[in-house]
Amino acid sequence: MVHSLNKIYKFGQVEYDLSNRTHIMGILNVTPDSFSDGGKYLNSSKAVDYALKMIDEGADFIDVGGESTRPGSESVSVEDEINRVIPVIEQLSKATNIPISIDTTKSAVAEKALQSGAVIVNDISSYHFDNSMPAVISKYHASVVLMHTKDKPKTMQHNPEYQNLIGEIKNYLAEAIKISTAKDINQIIIDPGIGFGKKIEHNIEIFKRLKDFQEFGYPILVGPSRKSFIGELLDLPIDGRLEGTAAAVAVSIMNGANIIRVHDVKEMKRVSKIVDALK
Repeated sequence: MVHSLNKIYKFGQVEYDLSNRTHIMGILNVTPDSFSDGGKYLNSSKAVDYALKMIDEGADFIDVGGESTRPGSESVSVEDEINRVIPVIEQLSKATNIPISIDTTKSAVAEKALQSGAVIVNDISSYHFDNSMPAVISKYHASVVLMHTKDKPKTMQHNPEYQNLIGEIKNYLAEAIKISTAKDINQIIIDPGIGFGKKIEHNIEIFKRLKDFQEFGYPILVGPSRKSFIGELLDLPIDGRLEGTAAAVAVSIMNGANIIRVHDVKEMKRVSKIVDALK
């Protein structure tokens, strides 16, 4: 059964109809070790300037992360993560009303971020890494991105196996949706988790069957940007994956994505405008 998409979400002072065009989430990593841009935006004023540039280029959301979730990465302390993200969120929320998302799995980090001006929590674990997260999101009437991952980033790519890939992802998301709605968290966005505990064939299957996730009735977010499956298919390093990302973004939108999470905002905004027009 396909539920109709609940289209109009309010994020702070901004309201988006997520069904009328593709919305863009710009990635802002304030980490020393993220796979694509680690170390570039550790200075908070540099990070804020970069976020404002992404907004000028067409970003509808800015997703701020202080802990790398690339395969094999080590986790960081709550204190370190807070020290990285909070100055950026505080400054950015004063400079723009574009919705800010905090990319974290830790409820203590999420709480500080929501106090500082973030309005969305992007939890790659859908509450599996910290079961206090739903209470915090509910307390601040925030929105949530629920993503599927197989395991912690350190071990998630150690030969991930599935009996029924799409079914297992759906069950995982359904459980998190149930917890969310029980806590009155109603602005839910779902993300099948490209590259998180997935082999190349798993990622390809997700793209092909993205429409299957529309049955939840929530907006779908896809994050294909510069991911390793593109590198494997094209045999290219991270800085050579722009066209591969564009192709994956186009397929995502054609197959039902409402939000795309990307590094290259200007280029992917152009891609999404064309695909939206042709769709």
